[in-house]
Amino acid sequence: MPRIDAATLARPDGAETRTVAEARRALAAKFRAGGLDTPDLDARILVGHALGLDHAALAAAATRSLGADENGAVAAVANRRLAGEPVARILGTKEFWSLPLRVDAATLLPRPETETLVEAALAAIDAGGPRARKLRIADLGTGSGALLLALLSELPNASGIGTDTSYQALMVARDNARRLALTRARFVACNMAAALRGPFAVIVSNPPYIASGDIAALAPEVRDFDPRAALDGGPDGLDSYRAIAATAPALLVPGGALIVELGIGQAEPVGHLFAAAGLAPSPPHPDLNGTLRAFVARKRA
Repeated sequence: MPRIDAATLARPDGAETRTVAEARRALAAKFRAGGLDTPDLDARILVGHALGLDHAALAAAATRSLGADENGAVAAVANRRLAGEPVARILGTKEFWSLPLRVDAATLLPRPETETLVEAALAAIDAGGPRARKLRIADLGTGSGALLLALLSELPNASGIGTDTSYQALMVARDNARRLALTRARFVACNMAAALRGPFAVIVSNPPYIASGDIAALAPEVRDFDPRAALDGGPDGLDSYRAIAATAPALLVPGGALIVELGIGQAEPVGHLFAAAGLAPSPPHPDLNGTLRAFVARKRA
């Protein structure tokens, strides 16, 4: 895909640089020609990011001409987007459950469909009593801390532990907890639940669930920018579910709930794994697209 350099942002007559508004329109045209889904929105967000302007300030600066350094900054973020890098990765932040989360190359981008797990976990908690009661939660493979922090934001007296094999991801999660003042979260380096001690009322996980051989066919924004360790679920995509089934039941309180994210077509095999581990599966929760996304299983009382 053609790259943008700072000279591309100059006016055709070369007399002076484009204004902020003209640069935004030029980027939108490039993004549209490059086949991006939301060219105007991406251009507005990225020009604002490059110039350090929020939406209102960007509008106020529409007629101001760009300086040479600003041309370069806009061109740099534009080229990252044209190379397929998601906007959230360029910004370094992603909203999840209305929480602004820092993300980087070590963390999976939190996605809207994963909010289905938060909804399912809260429903399971509500079925057992008031949200204000004391609860202990574990988030296996926490990444940016999205699931754990979303739940703690809704549960004022809950505490939780997030695990990950990536120290860099855990640093991001810890920073997100600090910035959101959710100091009831702690983070531990281990594979899934390997270093945890129960009991927990709720265990959640968005584990790697893509079959290794299917990763090459993923959308470039996922395949080329999400960490492979957060995607690769082994030859059949079920390796992490096996690890969870082997450890999670012993960590749950009687009646406690395990909620995991599913890939397409995984409800039945995951249900078999958890049932064989002594858990009682419930019908999976669909996401907004109708895909079965959140699988809930309880430890029998």
